[in-house]
Amino acid sequence: MLSFENYKKQFGSTTIIGIPMLQLPHDIYWLKGENGSGKTTLIKSISGLIPFDGRITVAGDDIRTNRIAYTSAVNYAEAEPAYPGFLTGTDLISFYAQTKKGTAQQTKELVDSLGIAAYAGNKTGTYSSGMAKKLSLVLGFLGQPKLILLDEPLITLDQQSVKALQSLIQQYYASGVSFLITSHQEITFESLSPTRLLIKDKTLITA
Repeated sequence: MLSFENYKKQFGSTTIIGIPMLQLPHDIYWLKGENGSGKTTLIKSISGLIPFDGRITVAGDDIRTNRIAYTSAVNYAEAEPAYPGFLTGTDLISFYAQTKKGTAQQTKELVDSLGIAAYAGNKTGTYSSGMAKKLSLVLGFLGQPKLILLDEPLITLDQQSVKALQSLIQQYYASGVSFLITSHQEITFESLSPTRLLIKDKTLITA
């Protein structure tokens, strides 16, 4: 599902992380590593937000040779989302739903599940960190992704929202979606055990 071939990310002459060859099948992955180990750098590389050397493919699609298919297959919810303050949550949801081909039913289910209906129509500049986080998760699940990247998804979430998120992950996983999740907090599911990945010595290994 997610494959790396001679992947490397450098800043100047310093290598942050490198993965010579790795194939990860459909699963829920919990990515661990010390602060500064390169977790977010790896996530942003996979999402296509930053350039890198080598090759990353998702379900056979390469961002360099088939960018539209790749970006349709990969969704990303940031650890600390920031949105243009003049836009409303509804504006962003509508835009994502259109570009990611999310349905009206899916949108309503996500908005209701994560409890953002009461403030979705407000400008994001008025949002608390918790409100922005829930919006980012709605956007992260919209469409028909094959891989969802969740960077510290539990930060600032209340317990009810944590349960809703865990339920969504299980639901989407059962439908064929894979997850790569970074989290300092334990991730638990009723019937699933995430596969642990570890960034160690500037590379990615199974823990």
